[in-house]
Amino acid sequence: MHAESFFFCCCLWKCVCVRRRSTVASLLRRRCANCFDCPCCMHTLSTRATNIPAPLADDPTKTTMKKAYYLACGFCRWTSRDVGMADKSVASGGWQEPENPHAQRISKLIEYYQQLAHREKQERDRKKMARRRQCMPLAFSEKYGLGTRLQRQRPGAPISALAGLSLKEGEDQKEITIEPAQALDEVEPLPEDCYTRPISLPEVTTLRQRLLQPDFQPAGASQLHPRHKHLLMKRSLRCRKCEHNLSKPEFNPTSIKFKIQLVAVSYIPEVRIMSIPNLRHTKESQVLLTLTNPVENVTHVTLAACEEEDPDDVNSTAKVLVPSKELVLAGKDAAAEYDELAEPQDFQDDPDIVAFRKSNKIGFFIKVIPQKEDDSDVTVTFRMRHDFRNLTAPVRPSEDGGDAAPEAIWLTHHVELRLGPLAP
Repeated sequence: MHAESFFFCCCLWKCVCVRRRSTVASLLRRRCANCFDCPCCMHTLSTRATNIPAPLADDPTKTTMKKAYYLACGFCRWTSRDVGMADKSVASGGWQEPENPHAQRISKLIEYYQQLAHREKQERDRKKMARRRQCMPLAFSEKYGLGTRLQRQRPGAPISALAGLSLKEGEDQKEITIEPAQALDEVEPLPEDCYTRPISLPEVTTLRQRLLQPDFQPAGASQLHPRHKHLLMKRSLRCRKCEHNLSKPEFNPTSIKFKIQLVAVSYIPEVRIMSIPNLRHTKESQVLLTLTNPVENVTHVTLAACEEEDPDDVNSTAKVLVPSKELVLAGKDAAAEYDELAEPQDFQDDPDIVAFRKSNKIGFFIKVIPQKEDDSDVTVTFRMRHDFRNLTAPVRPSEDGGDAAPEAIWLTHHVELRLGPLAP
């Protein structure tokens, strides 16, 4: 796999959370029963607890503190108390919801169109079977005994679809009819102060807030109520070049770990800033960086300064001198990472370049010379080149009959570090 396909495969993925199982959410019209969205900013609401005074059952004149729960948004500070929703004595379930006056009409329309779609599907199946009978010769169907097979009912298809019966004749279902809505001759007049009343923007809902609640379309902020969160699931996503499966769709909320093997942070060595001295204009300073190997095999890293006409080198404000020798990183070992008594590996490091080495991590020096004298941060850029072996790819047999080792691919990355402002 080439370097460009590696980056494309590593970066093109999405993550979504799973709130409820599909069987439970299907009964609630693909919504969660316990999770709510904020009606103002659409972030997930959280349940908050508070203590409120409540009268005693034995003596109403005395009060005691009782725990109550309400919904609150951690982003826009909206609470269920803003719209007059009563607090609950339990943390989950039973929240007050507004009743839609047109709920019965909407349910009847849904049932009508479901029946209509069922009829159209039966008609399509009946025409498809009739077309097959016309195209097949009679002698051919009698010779191979296909006449009885075509008349056999398919799994999941109703009998009326093959017998040519209508829905009323083949199934004992009640015919659902709807009455068209009647046009109104007169509409309610606007209030007298409609054009003179001053508008308070915090009290008026936006168009997005109204469209997110199409059954009510609240005009004022005091009419906003939390909405049940939609069912979310992971998409099936593959790399366009290597066809590797990055993400698999899952409904199960107990198994939300992504099945991603070619994520970039698991293969590219990580560069971090460990210590920065006082940076001065046109003065050479030594900066200590760390380099961590995320893979289990030994990785070889070489550093090089950016060229003058490099298109990626646009933010550099300092000259950088990187080590000319190759840096060798030990493989990652989870057991030896926390073992202080582990024997150090002999890599014969140059003390002028490598400051320390611990497991799969090393500290090395670079020299920085700031070139611009301004208030902005000192930025250095350089290129990092390292070898990569795709261990997740299928193993190909070699010529001698054994399994061939994965071929090493050299990848080059552009590294940009911000070291902070110059010392006064």
